[in-house]
Amino acid sequence: MIDRPQALARIRESYEVHPAVAIEGPRQCGKTTLARTLAADAPEVTFFDLESPADLQKLASPEQTLRPLRGLVVIDEAQRVPELFPVLRVLLDRPDVPARFLLTGSASPELVRGLSESLAGRIGIIDLAGFDLAETGPDSLIPLWSRGGFPRSFLAANDRASLAWRLDFVRTFLERDLPQLGITVPAATLRRFWTMIAHYHGQTWNAAEFSRSLGADEKTARRYLDILAGAFMVRVLPPWFENLGKRQVKAPKLYVRDTGLLHALLGLGSFEELQGHPKLGASWEGFVIEQLITLLDTRDTYYWGTHNGAELDFMTVWAGKRHGFEVKYADAPGTTKSMHTALADLGLAHLWVVYPGEKRYNLADKITVVPAREIPALVTTLKSGTVLHA
Repeated sequence: MIDRPQALARIRESYEVHPAVAIEGPRQCGKTTLARTLAADAPEVTFFDLESPADLQKLASPEQTLRPLRGLVVIDEAQRVPELFPVLRVLLDRPDVPARFLLTGSASPELVRGLSESLAGRIGIIDLAGFDLAETGPDSLIPLWSRGGFPRSFLAANDRASLAWRLDFVRTFLERDLPQLGITVPAATLRRFWTMIAHYHGQTWNAAEFSRSLGADEKTARRYLDILAGAFMVRVLPPWFENLGKRQVKAPKLYVRDTGLLHALLGLGSFEELQGHPKLGASWEGFVIEQLITLLDTRDTYYWGTHNGAELDFMTVWAGKRHGFEVKYADAPGTTKSMHTALADLGLAHLWVVYPGEKRYNLADKITVVPAREIPALVTTLKSGTVLHA
C-alpha cells in the first residue's frame, strides 16, 4: 500500500469549490482505493459500486435513492448508469446540498458527455494516473520506469509477475473493458494498432502511414487513436507553434502513457531487456514527460519542433512563464544548438535537461541539467515561483 497524499489533497481542495468531484483515470489505476481512503475519514458514508448487481438495483430509481442521503456519497464506475447525471444535476442544484458526491469512472462517451453536458460547473474533475515519483520515492525510479505506475504491476513480487499482470491487463482491457464502454472495434485490430503506437512511441502522428499499415482509411486510424487516448492509454502531446518565421511541426507526438504497458507491448519483461532495446531513449523520454505532466497537474503542455531540426521535448506555461524540458538518457548531457534555438525563439524562462544521473549542474545561463529523481522537488519549486539552479 502506497499513500497518495497529493491526490487526496487535490480532491479536498476541489470540494472547497464544488459539491461533487469526479476521479477520472484508466482501469486499475487506484481510483476505488483512493475513494475508500477518502471515505474512511468521513463521519457518514454511502458507497455504491456499480459493478455490483445489488448496488445497480439500488440505483434503479436514482433520485429516490440519492435525495435523502447525507455525508459523503461515493458512486464507483459511474459511467455504467448514464441516467445518473441528469439526476445529480438536480440534486446538486438544491440550495443547501446535504451531501457531497464522489464519482469515479474510466473514460467512456457516457462519462464524458455526462460530466460536460449535465454537470458542467457543478463538479470538479481530478485526473488520476498510476503511481508517480512523489508517491513511490526517488529510490524507486528504475522499477517505476520499467514496470509502470499501475499499482498491481509496480507492487508485484518480481518482474515476471509484473509482466504477467500487464499482459493480462492489455487483454482484459481490449476484450472486456472497451466493449463495456460501448467500443465495438475488434480486440485484435485495436491491439495491433496499440502495438504500432508502441513502436512509434515518441514520434509524430502520421495518419497516412498508420492507415496504410492497418489497411484502413485515415479517418478510421484517427478513430482508433481517439479511443486509446480517451481511455487514458495513449498520450497525444500537441505541438506548440506561433509566428516565428520558421516552418514548424504541427502534428502531435504519440506516447504510450504508462511505460510498463509500453514495455509489455514491446515484449520487454525486465529493465535489463529494456537497456538493449532501440526504444530505450524514447521510453525514457515518455516516462519523464508523463511524470512532469502528472506532478504539474496541468493540461497546458506541448512539444515544439521546426522542419530545420530544432526541437524541444516538452514545454509548459506556468504562472505566465514558459518552461522548457529536454529529456536525455545520457551520463552527462551537454548543450546543443537546438537547446539555444528553443531558448531564444520561445522566450523560455528556463530550460531543464532531465537525465538519469545523480548530480545537478548548469550548462549555460538558463540551462540546467537535473536528475530525474529530483522531478518532484523541481515541480514544487516551479509551482512556488522559485527557480533553483545548481
